[in-house]
Amino acid sequence: MRQSLHSAAVLKRFSQVKVLVIGDLMLDRYIWGQVERISPEAPVPVVRVTRESTQAGGAGNVVANIRALGGKVEACGIVGRDQAGQRLVQELSGMGAGVAGVVAGQEIATISKTRIIAHSQQVVRLDQEQSDGPDGRIRARVRACVQRQLNSCDVVVVSDYGKGIVDAELLSLLAARRQRHRFIYLIDPKRRNFVHYRGASLVKPNKEEAGLAAGIEIHDERGLLQAGSRLLDLWQAEAVLVSRGEEGMSLFKRHRKVQHFPTVAREVFDVTGAGDTVLATCALALGAGATLEEATILSNHAAGIVVGKVGTATVSSAELTAALQERKP
Repeated sequence: MRQSLHSAAVLKRFSQVKVLVIGDLMLDRYIWGQVERISPEAPVPVVRVTRESTQAGGAGNVVANIRALGGKVEACGIVGRDQAGQRLVQELSGMGAGVAGVVAGQEIATISKTRIIAHSQQVVRLDQEQSDGPDGRIRARVRACVQRQLNSCDVVVVSDYGKGIVDAELLSLLAARRQRHRFIYLIDPKRRNFVHYRGASLVKPNKEEAGLAAGIEIHDERGLLQAGSRLLDLWQAEAVLVSRGEEGMSLFKRHRKVQHFPTVAREVFDVTGAGDTVLATCALALGAGATLEEATILSNHAAGIVVGKVGTATVSSAELTAALQERKP
């Protein structure tokens, strides 16, 4: 009961926390429909379209989750000077996020993913992005935006989807600034930057990423423990939180025993963006004064809610509060 009461107090402070989210912004498009027959042209389903929708994806989904939970947020990343980029900026600003750090580039295309969904199941996904990523000039503009925004935020989040906006120079800048000013700093890692992450409050890989980064195949508890210990040293992090899907989460802290948190998901319809929900919830919780353990518990409940929804989804503060009340002893 005490844990539930304290979590509720932390949730109430979410609205006072301002987060800077740096990462790969994307536009998620959804085409919803029904399948009633197989095509006579090829053995594929024919989807009768009933509606279409768009929303912020990638690092933009972290932004959306922070706003849904009541936090303040500034987005920092890149979009193209194209229709998808305009739509993405509209989505971000429409939800109340700051977009001064969103850099528009003439020579790049906005990353977009189109998912076709029928009967609550994803049929196919279409990705539109450039293979070479953003050039050095636009990445330098992003770093300049980060420098301007750092002093006005309580928490910094790097949402790395491996598309090129997060690079060694940006990560070096953040690590150096944090050595001088101990702000709360979270990273959602990707393979291309495993060797560049340094000095975060929390790094949040999934089990596959943890194994790859540590160079250990995680098949059992022993492998998990070895990987967690190695990642704390590799990334010089205060903590590493490994998402393990249906097995829940495992929190590693320096000189402490690993702590396991079983999943609280009731039904799993779609895991799309669940990691973004965990990252957003942890960021707000830590910014609101929660311990790492308390932040993990809150984010675990938030993930349990979001995987019960279809598509890139968010969790509201009211939903999270209700979930905590349902499970209190």
